[in-house]
Amino acid sequence: MAASTACWLLFLPALLGFLGEASGGFDAGASRDDDLLLPYPSRATPDAGGAAVRTFVSHFGGRAVTGHLTRAASPLRTFSVLEPGGPGGCAERRRVTVEETALAAGCRVAQNGGFFRMATGECLGNVVSDGRRVSSSGGLQNAQFGIRRDGTLVTGYLSEEEVLDTENPFVQLLSGVVWLIRNGSIYINESQATECDETQETGSFSKFVNVMSARTAVGHDRKGQLVLFHADGQTEQRGINLWEMAEFLLKQDVVNAINLDGGGSATFVLNGTLASYPSDHCKDNMWRCPRHVSTVVCVHEPHCQPPDCNGHGTCVEGHCQCTGRFWRDTACSELDCGPSNCSQHGLCTETGCLCEAGWTGSNCSEECPFGWYGPGCQRPCQCEHQCPCDPQTGNCSISQVKQCLQPSVAPQRAAELSFFTRTTWLALTLALVFLLLISTAANVSLFLGSRAERNRHLDGDYVYHPLQEMNGELLAMEKEQPGDTHSPFKD
Repeated sequence: MAASTACWLLFLPALLGFLGEASGGFDAGASRDDDLLLPYPSRATPDAGGAAVRTFVSHFGGRAVTGHLTRAASPLRTFSVLEPGGPGGCAERRRVTVEETALAAGCRVAQNGGFFRMATGECLGNVVSDGRRVSSSGGLQNAQFGIRRDGTLVTGYLSEEEVLDTENPFVQLLSGVVWLIRNGSIYINESQATECDETQETGSFSKFVNVMSARTAVGHDRKGQLVLFHADGQTEQRGINLWEMAEFLLKQDVVNAINLDGGGSATFVLNGTLASYPSDHCKDNMWRCPRHVSTVVCVHEPHCQPPDCNGHGTCVEGHCQCTGRFWRDTACSELDCGPSNCSQHGLCTETGCLCEAGWTGSNCSEECPFGWYGPGCQRPCQCEHQCPCDPQTGNCSISQVKQCLQPSVAPQRAAELSFFTRTTWLALTLALVFLLLISTAANVSLFLGSRAERNRHLDGDYVYHPLQEMNGELLAMEKEQPGDTHSPFKD
């Protein structure tokens, strides 16, 4: 929706004032605008997860008000801005309950988010959901809260150039109306003078700020924890105004915070269940029902950043588990082929080192062997007379008289090995065959001679050769009986 002339007239003096103070021309004292867009680094423990929810019943001006205060560590990984009903909700101008959006996204804690047009469902202000810009402010200037890719928290007024920054882009961003707390101080009056009130539909800007109603807010504390605030109420009947909400948040050590959509839109969902008291009536006008709203702020279990691990891993319990052997880093965004880094002779790829021409090996540390060249030494040399070639280009080292310019030791050894193989191997083989034939003939001859001798003995009488004992006793007995005629055998 186009900004009205009144909005631009309100914003122009604030912009001129900011430029004047930045140049040092108005006041010699400290400027409150010098950190207007100063990002707040997250000091939360990187691996901390979950959300701490406090339910309160507090008195504001004698009125008892119930609500919830949520703190979430590591907002970069635990906080998301969701489109209504999931991705594409702003483009389709969907309006759904916070419960429906939270259940689909698995939110532990969810609240309604930014403002929207009641008649059309149009998302208002800048909206970045998980790195996707799904809505533009269209030139309207209102307070914004976001998280950049490096985890810094940004609160304040953003130019189009800052929203579209690509070096450190926003991964989550939404717009509210009224910067409640800026750097630990209430900033409502300054916001009224700076912001455009076309975004809210309650009435005049003064009424919007001061009326009792249900309220919601988002910000962070001094520890860098995300803070979500919700208070039940009904416009002009119960609840709190923006001043009372800002005072309450200051007591909770909140440093920066912006006001989000409230009134009948204010909804708090815990673990997928409505935990707030809606102000809108249901169709039967007897019960109260939560309003169908636009964007949702969600606290969930830690997510990987980016959620898809750059396409090179799987997100498991908030940590990227990289696929392949060479993807490294917490986001699986860096290739690492080992400490030698391909020996400075190659490029690390998903499959390993891609060696330059003239080099080979798993880490590109070996020169091409003789006779090969090119990337990875995959091409054979095409040189005459077995001359070597350049391992990088394949150029042959041959003179005009077709002689090798630089004969190397390797070709000589290769020639020697080749000569030995061609000349000597056949001779050795023939010699071994000849020896084998001689051995066979000798064995056959011995076998035939032994067989003939055996046949000769079988044709005549047996011959007895007595055994001799080791101690010679048997020989002595035979000598004492030389004429024994009872032996059936002959010598």
